[in-house]
Amino acid sequence: MNDVLRDSSSAAGAVLSPAVMACGLEKTVTARDNSLTILSGLDLQIKSGESVAIVGASGSGKSTLLGILAGLDLPTAGYISLAGKRIDALDEDERAKVRGQHTGFVFQSFQLLGNLTALENVMLPLELTGVDNSEQRATTLLTRVGLEHRLDHYPRQLSGGEQQRVAIARAFAPRPGILFADEPTGNLDEKTGEKIIQLLFEVNRESGTTIVLVTHDMGLAGRCQRILKLHGGRLEEVA
Repeated sequence: MNDVLRDSSSAAGAVLSPAVMACGLEKTVTARDNSLTILSGLDLQIKSGESVAIVGASGSGKSTLLGILAGLDLPTAGYISLAGKRIDALDEDERAKVRGQHTGFVFQSFQLLGNLTALENVMLPLELTGVDNSEQRATTLLTRVGLEHRLDHYPRQLSGGEQQRVAIARAFAPRPGILFADEPTGNLDEKTGEKIIQLLFEVNRESGTTIVLVTHDMGLAGRCQRILKLHGGRLEEVA
């Protein structure tokens, strides 16, 4: 496997276990006089190097849960540990530091910067962490997802599927110990989706990267070691 996706520090036994843990997680959203409970007393533990799919009906709170686990949002109540660090009591800057050190995130809505090219979008997290060969690594990753001919194109010049592949390359770029992915193949055709799935599980298998993904695709979910269904604000193991 190409060294761009390998991180020797992620070798077996080198990363704290569990990689992700939540206890008594609650999330309530209030609008005017109405309150909506999205997560209710949710408990979760994901081991280092494990691949876990979270499934459930539309509107069940899957993306909300993923964002909270990654430290992008805060719960109303509960304990969250990410790579051995408690994050629910941290402020945004402190959570951002933990994310930068340990995680990658594939957003369903891409979240690419419109004023940067595909190459620059992937280089950005590398430059923020002081990686010397950021352009080479970003180019290699974009080639791995089939976009070597689109390096200098801006997001507005790319199709939805191409933007998703840039987002996936960007998430892989810092060689994260934990990769969160929200519908990673949702905007891709079948052939490209299969290529991305193979890449996800290569990273999981060969680099020991923990993968936590949200998907409606039960074929993709079935390739994970565990499937958890979000229902009524809690997670249930799917046999």
